[in-house]
Amino acid sequence: MKKVLVIAAHPDDEILGCGGVMAKHAQSGDEVYSVILAEGITSRDMKRNKDAHTGDFKILYRAAELANEIVGVKQLKLLDFPDNRMDSVDLLDIVKQVELLIEEVKPNIIYTHHIGDVNIDHQMIHRAVITATRPIPGNHLVEEVLFFETASSTEWMTPGTATPFTPNYYVNIDETLHLKLKALEAYEYEMRAWPHARSIKALDYLAKWRGSNIGFDAAEAFMLGRKIVK
Repeated sequence: MKKVLVIAAHPDDEILGCGGVMAKHAQSGDEVYSVILAEGITSRDMKRNKDAHTGDFKILYRAAELANEIVGVKQLKLLDFPDNRMDSVDLLDIVKQVELLIEEVKPNIIYTHHIGDVNIDHQMIHRAVITATRPIPGNHLVEEVLFFETASSTEWMTPGTATPFTPNYYVNIDETLHLKLKALEAYEYEMRAWPHARSIKALDYLAKWRGSNIGFDAAEAFMLGRKIVK
């Protein structure tokens, strides 16, 4: 049994990035933990005001609970960093939170965001995870760190602006793609209509395209950050 920790910025990022793999881990008997660091609502305001969105938070967090239940997550944590404003937080504070999560879960594998995404929260979390998982003797050793693509963020970064997403690690999700799409349907207020990149149809196409890259019906693609073989 492996312990898997998914660290994402906003509710729906975890499913967009690796929902099929999360379900595959769960079905194989691994324990899957999901953590969403930013609250996912207040970026719609000119100034952050959580009190104005009590009802919205209830809807979004219930959707997150349902989506993660669908893919077999053992435990979901929803934290409270400011939505799309995580660059206003000291990186060290994010690192310390990730370190606490790692100490609590003691994961073998971590999935998180790619550094080259448009979204600033994704970039900040990537940096925090890299710092928190450095293999220091005496610390818990995370054996594998993988970076996922997030539709409507990863592919929207312009060429030459940041490190491109060039996958070198693929996972066959033929048998769990339907669970990923069902979990995305639970996030109905976050999803968009076709031909938006964050539509159910687009995510279905993306999984099938990634599958065709490696000769399967469906896959999720990642960049391998680190793998330690004991």
